[in-house]
Amino acid sequence: MAGAGEGLEPPRLPGARVLVVEARYYAGINAMLLAGAVAALERAGAVVEHTVVPGALEIPTAVALAHRSGRFDAYVALGCVIRGETSHYDLVAGESCRGLTDLGVREGLPIGNGILTVENERQAEVRADPNGQDKGGGAALAALHLLALKRRLDGEI
Repeated sequence: MAGAGEGLEPPRLPGARVLVVEARYYAGINAMLLAGAVAALERAGAVVEHTVVPGALEIPTAVALAHRSGRFDAYVALGCVIRGETSHYDLVAGESCRGLTDLGVREGLPIGNGILTVENERQAEVRADPNGQDKGGGAALAALHLLALKRRLDGEI
């Protein structure tokens, strides 16, 4: 899960093409995550595209499909998984994270993981709020930092 990157200067990457993939299961929480992510990306000068998938398990597949298109430089995954009464929470939280991590490592993709995994809706609201913990903005910054590193290592900047 991406943090706010305290102590790191936000990179300026004008024209970077970033896809935000959002699992819109909890609309109010996700609206806050999206607002934080878009604000951070726009401050960096990125070109933002946004797509919605049904749930967190679909995010890694959406990123993989988008990567194959060659249209994007980086990705931001946004969603929320709230613990319920069954073990489904563990599956969704673990597999969505594993899928994103595997993609990032295997394909060298700059991905910011902003999928919240929480015990209750209140915890999610605190973490999603752009005026609070701003985990959406933190995920966007993580993607931007990884993209800047990739470009630096590739000799582009």
